[in-house]
Amino acid sequence: MGRRTKARECALQMLYQKEATGDSMAAVAPAFWKVRTTTDETRAIAERLARGTENRLEGVDGAIVAASRNWRFDRIAVVDKSILRLGAYELLHEPETPAAVVIDEAVEMAKRFGDADSPAFVNGILDAIKRKARP
Repeated sequence: MGRRTKARECALQMLYQKEATGDSMAAVAPAFWKVRTTTDETRAIAERLARGTENRLEGVDGAIVAASRNWRFDRIAVVDKSILRLGAYELLHEPETPAAVVIDEAVEMAKRFGDADSPAFVNGILDAIKRKARP
């Protein structure tokens, strides 16, 4: 598993914990790193992604809502919502990362952490966001 893939996985887990507990990333991140070890570089990438997502959550969630016409946002499973938030953040605010990479990594995380329908759902929503954000 590559450094950026590990970083995305860590960022996802922190975002999931934030959503599940209602704590801020300022509280979640230190607790997360007490039980997870990695290189300094991977940790820096993971924190940049998780904190960036948290700092732009309103716009990120707005993009997800706009792309998920047939789904109420509050009905999206927490793990899927966390994957979507991370992917949407990268598509909207990290243009140096190719959109195909962002979507592929999100789909892989959905396969690993979500249920059977998660990969297709994540792919569809992020593809719709990509078409608007990166025409």
